[in-house]
Amino acid sequence: MTQAEEKLKVGLAAAELAEAGMTLGLGTGSTAGAFIEAVAKRKLDVRCVATSEATAAMAKRLGLNVVGLDAVAEIDLTVDGVDEVDKGLQAVKGGGGALMREKIVASLSKQVVYIGDSSKLVDVLGKFPLPVEVSAFAMPAIKRDLEAFGAKTTLRMANGKPFVSDEGHWILDAGFGEIPDPDEMDIFLNMTPGVVCHGLFIEMIDRMLIARGGRIEELTPPNR
Repeated sequence: MTQAEEKLKVGLAAAELAEAGMTLGLGTGSTAGAFIEAVAKRKLDVRCVATSEATAAMAKRLGLNVVGLDAVAEIDLTVDGVDEVDKGLQAVKGGGGALMREKIVASLSKQVVYIGDSSKLVDVLGKFPLPVEVSAFAMPAIKRDLEAFGAKTTLRMANGKPFVSDEGHWILDAGFGEIPDPDEMDIFLNMTPGVVCHGLFIEMIDRMLIARGGRIEELTPPNR
């Protein structure tokens, strides 16, 4: 089974978790897109909170009811993809540049289900560069801090200019090779002035669905 087929399969499986009357959090990226398309085909009466402008446009185009956070107090179920996830269900996200909104939506959700194809499960985080959303003013200082911490950093670009997130920030992609202690990195980044968000999702996943060939594997956090 190809990677694209696995994404489709896990998106379909996650869509079965949606129920009429729910408020859904919609993730960003190709795997989340498979979930959104599958939910739309079910024609459920649901409200949806999107994690990016691109996702909102896609959901509206498919006929889903998209609302803002001013219309909801909490979200019943959020489904999103990951760039990589370890067996402790710590994840790296933000390859699509929506990490800040993805974290906000996840934090407001009763249940967070992340999905991925078989390539997303890793032994140690760090193979995928860690997105760090930063103030444009602080970018040079944060770049030096990350490099002092062992990362090779790249300012994310789009059309020859710095990529700007939906929240108006720049993104540094920090390649560490390995992140053996995600908790330590989380603390370091949260304490760095000018970092507005980062792509480590620590203790945020309730269930992880992985498509592996013709089957769906379900993982839950080891401490639950």
